[in-house]
Amino acid sequence: MSTFAELGLSEATLKAIAELGYEEPTPIQEQTIRLMLDGGDVIAQAQTGTGKTAAFALPILEKIDLSIRAPQALILAPTRELAVQVAEAFQSYSKYHNISVLPVYGGQPIDRQLRALSRGVQVVVGTPGRIIDHMERRTINFDLVKTVVLDEADEMLNMGFIEDIEAILKATSDGRQTALFSATMPGPIVSLAKRYMHDAERVTVKAEKLAIANIRQVYYEVGKRDKFEVLARVLDYEVPTSAIIFCRTKLDVDAIGQRLNAHGHSAETLHGDLNQMQRDRVMARFRAGQIDLLIATDVAARGLDVEQISHVINYDLPVDPEVYVHRIGRTGRAGRTGIAISLVTPRERRLLQVIQRIGTTSMERATIPTIGDVVTRRHERLKETLREAISENGLDQYTRMAEEMGEEFSPTLLAAAAFKLLLGEVEIPAEDPLSQPEPVRSYEDRPYRDSDDRRSPRSGSSSGGKREPRRFDAERGMTRLYIDVGREEGVRPGDIVGAIANEAEIPGKSIGAIEIFDRFTLVDVPSNESEKVITSLKGVRIRNQPVRVTLAKPDRRKVAQPEQ
Repeated sequence: MSTFAELGLSEATLKAIAELGYEEPTPIQEQTIRLMLDGGDVIAQAQTGTGKTAAFALPILEKIDLSIRAPQALILAPTRELAVQVAEAFQSYSKYHNISVLPVYGGQPIDRQLRALSRGVQVVVGTPGRIIDHMERRTINFDLVKTVVLDEADEMLNMGFIEDIEAILKATSDGRQTALFSATMPGPIVSLAKRYMHDAERVTVKAEKLAIANIRQVYYEVGKRDKFEVLARVLDYEVPTSAIIFCRTKLDVDAIGQRLNAHGHSAETLHGDLNQMQRDRVMARFRAGQIDLLIATDVAARGLDVEQISHVINYDLPVDPEVYVHRIGRTGRAGRTGIAISLVTPRERRLLQVIQRIGTTSMERATIPTIGDVVTRRHERLKETLREAISENGLDQYTRMAEEMGEEFSPTLLAAAAFKLLLGEVEIPAEDPLSQPEPVRSYEDRPYRDSDDRRSPRSGSSSGGKREPRRFDAERGMTRLYIDVGREEGVRPGDIVGAIANEAEIPGKSIGAIEIFDRFTLVDVPSNESEKVITSLKGVRIRNQPVRVTLAKPDRRKVAQPEQ
C-alpha cells in the first residue's frame, strides 16, 4: 500500500488531507491518482463509498492553473445532492490551493450561479441538465477545460442524461482528459467510453460480499449534531463488555475519546499518530479488560485481533463497503454472537444503501432508545445480577443486616431503597431531551453533566413541590469556576470540556462537574490548575461568544440571574 506522498501529490494537498485525517489511500485512490496525474483517460468501475471522489479530485487540483479564472475541470454528477457533496470535498481538499469551486444544479436560483461564474471559477461540479442550461445561455465556457469527470455514469444513464452528456463532451476540447466512474458497465456506457475516450486505462475495485450470519447488524438514523448524544445513549442501553468504535479520521477519534471519558466511560484511542509503544500499551489494556471502549481509525485497527469483542460501532460509516465488512468482523468471533451498530446521518444514506445492496444479511433499522428504555434495561440487568448473587450464596452477613432492618421496615421497602441507592437514578424527565434542540441529559449522575432540568435554577419545580437544593461547594481538591456564557448561547458540556482541555492542556478526565444555566456556567477544575484555566481562557470564544472566567462565589448564582 502506497502513501499519499508516494503518489506524487503536492505539499499543499498533503497538508489539507492530513488535517482531514486521511492516513492512507484506498485501492481506488492508489490506482486512479497515478493514472490521472500521468494525464491518461481512466475508466474506473467502483461502487459509491470506495473513496472515488478523492481519487479524481486530488489529481485535478494538482493541474489547476491558479492564474486562470476560468473553468479548467468539469465534474458531472447525476443528482444535486452528489454535486454538492463533491463540491464540498473539492473545497476541503483545496484548502491550501485557493481554488474556486462552484456546484451547479437545478432547484437553486440561477442568478446566484451566474454571479459566481462571472467572477471566475476553476472547477465546476454540476448536473447535466443545469450544465446544458448554462451552455444554451452561453454563461459558461469550456474552452480551457482540461479534465472532465463522469461520476456515477450508470446512474446518469438511468436518469436519461446520456444525450446531455454527449452534448457536453462535444462542447469540450478533444484533447481533454476524461475519467469515467461507474458501479456497472452497461452497453450504452461502454459505447460512450469508446466514442469519447482515448486509450483509457481500466481500474476495477470489487466490493466484498457480506456473509456474517452471527452478527446482528443495526443502524440508527441520526442528525449530525445529535450524533455523539445518540452514541452515548446507545452505549448506556447496550452496556458493551468490550467495544470498538470506528471513526473516519484521527481528529474525530481524539474528540470522541475525550468526550466519552468525560461522560464516565473507560475509553482509549488508537490512530496513526501513536507510536508503536503507545499502541501496544493501549491494546494491552484493552485485551486485559482495563478499558471497555476502544475508539480507532481503520488504519490503526488493521491486524487487531481481540476475540471477545461484544460490539462494533460505526460512528462514521466507512467510505469503502469492504472496510465495513472488516470492521464488523471484529465481533462475533469463535462462535460467539456479536452486534454491529452504525450511526447514519442523512448524508451517509447513500453509503448505507451501497452496503445493504452488496450484503447477504439484513441491517435492522432501530429506534433510538429513550431514557426510560435505558432505565428499564438497567433494571433488568440488576435483576439478573441479583439472581446470580443469590445462587452463589455467601450472603450470611447481609442476611443478618436485612433481618435487623426488617424489624423497622418491610422487606419490599428495604429492597426498593437498596435498588435506588445502587442504581443512583434520578427522576425520568417527561420529555426525552434527544428529541429537543437541547443537549442530552443523562439519567444518572456523571462527572460531566448539564443542569438536571431545563429551567433556570431559581424557577423551582414545575410540579410545585420543593426541590432539594443543589450542592454548590466543589469536591475536595477542586475549585469551581464561573464562565459568563450559558444555555442561551447554546453552550453544551462538550464545549466547556473542549475549551478547557484544548486551551489549558488539561486532560478531559480531570475536569469535574459542569452545570449549565441560562446565562452562565459553573465548572469544577483541579485546584492546582484553576489559575491556569482562567489565564488560558482569556480571549477564547465558546459558541462564538467571548468568555470571561473567574472564581465562582457562593452567591454567584444570585448575582448572575436576570432581574425579576
